[in-house]
Amino acid sequence: MNQDRITTKLTLEIIIMVKPDDIKTYIAQIPPAPEVLQATLAFINQGELTKAAKCAEEDKALHTYLKTLVNKPVYGFKNEVSELSQIFGILGTSGAQQVLYNYMLTLLRPDQWELFTLNDTHFFELQAQLNHQWKRILQHSHIDDKDIESAITLLPASIIVCEALFKEHHTDVALLRSVKAIDYNTILQRLCGMDLFDVCTLIAQKWEMPENISIIVQSASGRRSSENETLNTLGKWMHLLLFYEFSKGAYIEAGLNDFLDFHIEYVTPVYSEFMSLMEIQ
Repeated sequence: MNQDRITTKLTLEIIIMVKPDDIKTYIAQIPPAPEVLQATLAFINQGELTKAAKCAEEDKALHTYLKTLVNKPVYGFKNEVSELSQIFGILGTSGAQQVLYNYMLTLLRPDQWELFTLNDTHFFELQAQLNHQWKRILQHSHIDDKDIESAITLLPASIIVCEALFKEHHTDVALLRSVKAIDYNTILQRLCGMDLFDVCTLIAQKWEMPENISIIVQSASGRRSSENETLNTLGKWMHLLLFYEFSKGAYIEAGLNDFLDFHIEYVTPVYSEFMSLMEIQ
């Protein structure tokens, strides 16, 4: 055991992987939210869904994204929904904001996944499932807050960040993980003093997302708690939801089960309630 610790320590010291400057460079390369998205979000925050839909029509890629997402089976619509006015009406203020943040994250996704065996379809499905299950959790908890509903959108961001920071060091990461089982989040924390959720918080700040979103996502890391008990509890639910989705075959095969350490003691207070809710589909 002592030898393993020494070997792991040495490996962390000699492997040249992600450095603090890499994180700064990554954040600097993140573009601000496009003007059309900013304007659309502004109308949504004012409750002006009709104006938001008209504004969103200026972005053809956004229109395609919204149409594809809303017509996923998880949303349960029998007939195809294609008009943006219909889509925004169906989603409502909370759902529309959430989906727009999801779209912003797709602008960061890699052209080719290398660290994780993912593709656009897998990533899209993950976003849709997280949205759907998070909404069920909030309804179960009697919480109606568009900012809290949108908090789930930053979880996929942590996957994108991990892919971007580690993909060029895949071999080195595999060597480190072969010495001692260690998740990507812990590796980044030890190398840079900042974990994936810290980077996601910086993304949220750059895109001027509400502070509550960052607080819940930080709590969902399982490493830190919020002084706000409601947000802290929601972080526990989100931590469980992440692992629940990653336990599915496609995401195990993609390598996402190595993504983050599961803190069972952290989520014990809500574990039974979470599993009971997930059994109801």
